Amino acid sequence: MQKSFIQKYLLNKKGWIYAISGGFVLGASLLGLFISSVSYPVLDIIRVVFHHLFSIGYVEDVPRNMQLIIWEIRLPRIVLAFLVGAALSIAGAVFQALLRNPLADPYTIGISSGASLGAVIVIFFQLQWVLFGGLTLPIVAIGFGMLTLIIVLAMASLSGRNLQTETIILAGIMMSSFIGAVISLLIALSDANGLSQIVYWLMGSFRMRGWEHVQIFLPFFVVGCLLLLPFTRDMNAMALGDDGAHHVGMNVKRKKILLLSGAAILTGASVSVSGAIGFVGLVIPHFVRLLIGSNYKHIIPLSMWIGGGYLVLCDLLSRTVIVPQELPIGVITAIVGAPIFSIFLIKKRRAE
Repeated sequence: MQKSFIQKYLLNKKGWIYAISGGFVLGASLLGLFISSVSYPVLDIIRVVFHHLFSIGYVEDVPRNMQLIIWEIRLPRIVLAFLVGAALSIAGAVFQALLRNPLADPYTIGISSGASLGAVIVIFFQLQWVLFGGLTLPIVAIGFGMLTLIIVLAMASLSGRNLQTETIILAGIMMSSFIGAVISLLIALSDANGLSQIVYWLMGSFRMRGWEHVQIFLPFFVVGCLLLLPFTRDMNAMALGDDGAHHVGMNVKRKKILLLSGAAILTGASVSVSGAIGFVGLVIPHFVRLLIGSNYKHIIPLSMWIGGGYLVLCDLLSRTVIVPQELPIGVITAIVGAPIFSIFLIKKRRAE
């Protein structure tokens, strides 16, 4: 019995990878909670969090402004950064499986561009408080992201090629180019205030994000995961090509629409609450494949954990590296992600 336990758990490489990824998420979250431009005692931070989460502990001696900063600013920011990082990483892994392209990520088929266009329209026309109150920007961004997916799939279907990978990629490139031109036009027509808002939002940030943003994002995150997590075996089949998936009895077109919809929901919702954050969905799935191989049964959950912890750390850097100012998180992910991805790509080409 003891030998069986050791072989099954203690000597299991995959088990260790899952354990280390869980520890990485916990460590990143604690660093994000304890470290900021304003320092507070660690024990007081823990007391505040436990008091609000479990209604235990005595916090009357903790200053009210400190309680507000910990509970209303730092903690929701950490939670949202983790969820967005997890969503973008899952979406990137799904796109790479469906499109059989190691360079695929949530931007490949234009969904991120569509969500960005929706947000830019809201900022340009000053609609933030007109339609749905403070939730106008997230709701419109998600709607535009889903609309972009519908248009891309319609273009691919009209080509008469049964949603083949190459057709979807070409349709996505065309949509991204068109949407990029529209966004550039709106930027050119913006005044100085609107221009700064749009450019800063397009670079991505979790600044001034609270529990209301977590609440609007969480349902889309859950729906997207429910559409994707049960179908990791189908992703393994599709990664081998459409013909191979057909041979195992899969309805490729239906599964592609389902999986693309789930990835689009995760991407559109992420862009709606954080802006455009690049390289997360590109780099994290590659890193996970190096750790655990090409089985999407493990790639998807590990991408979720590692991507979430990674974006929490990037957000920590964005708000502490040039205190009292704050860098857009998209700058951090690009500076870190671009060299790492270049190394991955060079090593892969040399191995081939």
